[in-house]
Amino acid sequence: MQKRMGEAVARVARKVNDTVENKTDSLDLANCKLMTFPVGIYKAMRSVTEGIHRISLANNELKSLTSRFVTTFSQLRELNLAGNYLHRLPEELTSLLHLRAIDLSRNRFRHFPEPLAAVAALETINLEENEIAEVPVEKLATMASLRSLNLRANPVGPEVRLLVRPLVPFDLLLSPEEPVPEA
Repeated sequence: MQKRMGEAVARVARKVNDTVENKTDSLDLANCKLMTFPVGIYKAMRSVTEGIHRISLANNELKSLTSRFVTTFSQLRELNLAGNYLHRLPEELTSLLHLRAIDLSRNRFRHFPEPLAAVAALETINLEENEIAEVPVEKLATMASLRSLNLRANPVGPEVRLLVRPLVPFDLLLSPEEPVPEA
């Protein structure tokens, strides 16, 4: 077990070092079995955080995202958090002025993450395979940049299905309705 943990830590360290040394705009820590975002990464990446535009933390075991993560990587344009155990987002997410795409599919959200509605640049929100039943339609309708909202495989209420253009100026992706069983 310790050997596997050591290998996982080494893999994360290699990926962080590659990003820092090559000054790339992406950090890919997908599939690293992370339960939290490692605090040591903030120090290791101090010199390049402003240049990071894409981060993938997909398919880890994250239960939360800290405000420090959001404020450190303030220039993010794309954030992939798919396949974790997230159920809420920090309010500081609203400070990500350049965030255009966020993937929160396959998480544990029961409510639409409200901070997203205040991120003006967001074009794509993927919330597929969560447990969301209600959506703040009025707030979403005011998001001028939003082009696509994926709510497939969520137990959204029938009122959300009634939303059509021009009410919502974006593509709303929902799962097909289950047929009503005949008596």
